[in-house]
Amino acid sequence: MTLLEVPVADTRLALDPPPARSRRGYRLLGYAALLVAAAAILVPFYWMLMSSLKSNNDVYTIPVQWLPDPVVWKNYVDIWQKSDLTTWLKNTLILSVAVTFLQVFTGSFAAYGFAKVRFPGRNVLFLAYIGTLAVPWQSYMIPQFILFSKLHLSDTLWSIIALQAFGAFGVFLMKQYYESIPDELLDAARIDGMSEYGIYRRIMLPLSVPALASLTLLTLVTTWNDYMGPLIYLRSRDLWTIQIGLKTFVNTYNAEYALIMTGSVLSVLPIAIIFLLGQRYFVEGIASTGLKG
Repeated sequence: MTLLEVPVADTRLALDPPPARSRRGYRLLGYAALLVAAAAILVPFYWMLMSSLKSNNDVYTIPVQWLPDPVVWKNYVDIWQKSDLTTWLKNTLILSVAVTFLQVFTGSFAAYGFAKVRFPGRNVLFLAYIGTLAVPWQSYMIPQFILFSKLHLSDTLWSIIALQAFGAFGVFLMKQYYESIPDELLDAARIDGMSEYGIYRRIMLPLSVPALASLTLLTLVTTWNDYMGPLIYLRSRDLWTIQIGLKTFVNTYNAEYALIMTGSVLSVLPIAIIFLLGQRYFVEGIASTGLKG
């Protein structure tokens, strides 16, 4: 072996992949880190669920009682009797469905124009629209409230619907997904005589189910958990949402810890079920957004 052959051999050794045992060790460390992170996220929800099945005296016992003994199912009956939970959930559901439908429709329709229709000033208009994401809502909250009051929309559910029916984030998300759809497919449809509305309805929407599902879940969760909007615009008790109602319930029954946890579980449960049912489309939509086809 000559001196010139030594560096080549060393380079080959350095470029060899790590042994299988080393890769398995790294993988186990990654799984362990994910397990710890998942536990840190899920433990508070588990404690909330278990606390909703305890008596008040057992909620904050030391050491922590991880399993209720006995199980107090009566909390899920008392919460309906001591609060106006039916009205809160009904109002929240109405707002969430209406806002989600409008945001998905307007966001996907506007995104089609920005992504697939050429017109003068398209890029400038899109950048200006997306730039509104950088403007905090608190900066124009008061003028907006004055405007809605003069339009007699304050203290109505229409105020929240009008406030959140349009969103720049939805347009941005859908535009990124639309750009992954080949333009040749749309050009062929135009040659066949299909209108832009027909292309949007018959081609773009069926091909964009993952992105539509992602936008639906994100908008639904945001609207369901919204606190500031209903706090400012909905003053009548019969218009309160679940977040406003739970806040007043906590103020009234601040010593009823088990009932507070029960209300929290009922407020989280619908969103958790919807997310679990649609998580496959959500992950697919987020992962494929922005990929060029």
